[in-house]
Amino acid sequence: MPLRKVPHSLVPIQSIECEAYAFPFQKAESDGTETWDKTTLILTRIQAGGETGLGYTYGDPPTAQIVRSILAPAVMGQSAFDIQKLWFAMLERVRNTGRPGIASMAIASVDTALWDLKAKLLKQPLSVLLGQVRPAVAAYGSGGFTSLSKSELENQLDSWLELGITRVKIKIGREPEKDPERVRIARETIGPDTELYVDANGAYDCKQALTMAETLAIHDVRWFEEPVSSDDLNGLHSIRNRAPVAIEIAAGEYGYDPEYYVRMLDAQAVDVAQIDATRCLGITGFLKAAAICETHFIPISAHTAPSLHIHLGCALPHMRHVEYFSDHAWVESQAFEGAIQARNGLLAPDLSCAGLGLELKLQDIQSKRVA
Repeated sequence: MPLRKVPHSLVPIQSIECEAYAFPFQKAESDGTETWDKTTLILTRIQAGGETGLGYTYGDPPTAQIVRSILAPAVMGQSAFDIQKLWFAMLERVRNTGRPGIASMAIASVDTALWDLKAKLLKQPLSVLLGQVRPAVAAYGSGGFTSLSKSELENQLDSWLELGITRVKIKIGREPEKDPERVRIARETIGPDTELYVDANGAYDCKQALTMAETLAIHDVRWFEEPVSSDDLNGLHSIRNRAPVAIEIAAGEYGYDPEYYVRMLDAQAVDVAQIDATRCLGITGFLKAAAICETHFIPISAHTAPSLHIHLGCALPHMRHVEYFSDHAWVESQAFEGAIQARNGLLAPDLSCAGLGLELKLQDIQSKRVA
């Protein structure tokens, strides 16, 4: 039976909206270099052909203003199927605004909404539309903030083990002299059979990081994330070459465009590249960055936003796992019906739902809307 062709002109984009919603925490959280007391969801909705596509990023409210005032005119009236065309059009629109950074995040929210919309128009789960290669992707538990007490840290680690997660990550770097004890506590809590990762968020200098790497090896830490700033590619290269061989060096979450990964991999800076669709220009940008990593035989890991990244995780063969970040897992459960939950250590999309499989809980979150 031949496929019925639907002219693109029949599905023009009819509206685009973008709003910011702030989700406060009961107490402030911190990592090696930053402290925060809320997470703000930037939500974009695009309508065409009787469907609504959802896309989002995590940032500050001005991100939504960029979507409304700068990006929306490039999208309105165009075909919902022309994602590549619209992606490049949005890049042109922010030339004088400044990119990478907040403009890349704004584009990310629109691009993801376009992919969700396209999948819904075609009545396909996004992972299937992208070319699913596995039914589920491994998760790793992530949080372990430096602001947590010993008991809070232990409880969070235990909660991930109860979900069948066999890889967990904690933050270090705020008080380097206390980091060896934090790592010891984490290893004692999770036992010998769970992989332990640490994330310094760029808090160390190169020599500090190399000294810490020797301590991490004692506790069988397998992953050392951003031991120095992700902009210090020479420093990452030096640490990767000199750290104990069992410890992988990971970075890349602040890659705001695919070209960043060319520079990172040319510098031989990492063993695993982290990519974030909410920063790296959306799903389109993620796919381009992932292809660059594949040509360098470097595995990838998705940074945060598990309900979004699960579809990419199931579609990319060299994706190792998706970060099940505690903050974002909670925010997404508050904001969306269908938010992903880890089961038996895995994240699996609901193949009965088209697109991302998310429905906005608009009434539940309306009070969290910010200007």
